[in-house]
Amino acid sequence: MREILEAIQAGASGDDIGNLPIPESYRAAFVQRDEAGMWEGVASEDKDPRKSLHVGEIPTPELAPDEAYVAVMASAINFNTVWTSIFEPLSTFGFLDRLGKESVWGARHARDFHAVGSDASGVVVKVGSAVRKWKPGDKVTVHCNYVDDQSPSAHDDSMLADNQRIWGFETNYGGLADLALVKANQLMPKPAHLTWEEAACNALCNSTSYRMIVSKHAGALEQGQAVLIWGATGGIGGYAVQYVLNGGGIPVGVVSSPERAELLRAMGCEHVIDRKANGYKFWADEHTQDEKEWRRLGKDIRGLIGRDVDTVFEHPGRSTFGASVFVAARGGKIVTCAATSGYMIEYDNRHLWMKLKSIVSSHFANYKEAWAANQLLAEGKIQPLLSRVYGLDEVGEAARAVHRNETEGKVGVLCLAPEEGLGIDDPAFREQVGEDKITLFRNAG
Repeated sequence: MREILEAIQAGASGDDIGNLPIPESYRAAFVQRDEAGMWEGVASEDKDPRKSLHVGEIPTPELAPDEAYVAVMASAINFNTVWTSIFEPLSTFGFLDRLGKESVWGARHARDFHAVGSDASGVVVKVGSAVRKWKPGDKVTVHCNYVDDQSPSAHDDSMLADNQRIWGFETNYGGLADLALVKANQLMPKPAHLTWEEAACNALCNSTSYRMIVSKHAGALEQGQAVLIWGATGGIGGYAVQYVLNGGGIPVGVVSSPERAELLRAMGCEHVIDRKANGYKFWADEHTQDEKEWRRLGKDIRGLIGRDVDTVFEHPGRSTFGASVFVAARGGKIVTCAATSGYMIEYDNRHLWMKLKSIVSSHFANYKEAWAANQLLAEGKIQPLLSRVYGLDEVGEAARAVHRNETEGKVGVLCLAPEEGLGIDDPAFREQVGEDKITLFRNAG
């Protein structure tokens, strides 16, 4: 990998990079099958990714015809890496074993280690015999929709494919490593004005928010519509705010501190709710929700924008879902992509059916949506949310920070890149976009 890195840093040609030998093993962050039971009896908040995420050498898998090896310059932490590291809600080795039964190529993934990571930026170093749009030397980012085209269910919207998976979570050989194994249909051009770490932090969260807000498959935002965004300075919420603003909508951002409220206003979000300052208690106890608190939130929203929100951008899950259903306008919708506070959801169905509201499920993004979201980054219309950067050897510490909600936006991880700030190929455009906009979250952190 050192020889590959030196070639990339020297600006070697694609042919020269393609002729370099692929190492028999490489450095990666992984969890181990024999440790899947290590957290039994431990509360979720006390599970420490530093104890379960290991960094070491893993064997390089064989390259399939439709795949590429990418030398990973930088990656990022997502909640799915946290879930893998704490083996919650279940061990991801079950995903790998099911993939292992699909085909000879799938069998490569069923191992006693799981190399994690669902984001990456880097350089293509070798492509399989069936790859036609990418070549060694291409600078790329990687999105995490892992799917082939052999199922008819994949051809209208690949997120509906019966074998759709999230790379680095439901597959092996993910992006928190010096080398990654990816399908060619996961590759996108790296935005030329961003550093490696800025480019690496976007694909999963930015694409997820694009589908939830913009795409006809979920949000289908119209100009003038109001959107309540939970966790509006978080990994997906910060992109959602940008998409609502860009689309002529009205974001109402919910955050949990005065500092986050200030950051949200710096993004251009005028209507901000600090949920901690307001002291909402949507659950009176473990089993009972408090409708008076839902009504108080609705009143606060109307006090800001004069009406109810058309859409709720919902990802906390159990802690907020009852309130989300209640505060959506008559005929409005709740678009949900996750449940970070719990999967067992409760809400009062009368407020859904009698007011003709709808719950819309959304999961990551298809290739077209991810490409469109990446293109908006490349055009400087969407900004990265990078707030902190760790080294690969610190991946456990980085995952722990995300698990404990100690960070804003996205947390980057340097892999092959020896330091921050590298990888900018268009400094003039970067200046045009504005350093203050690109690094807003980093400066706030």
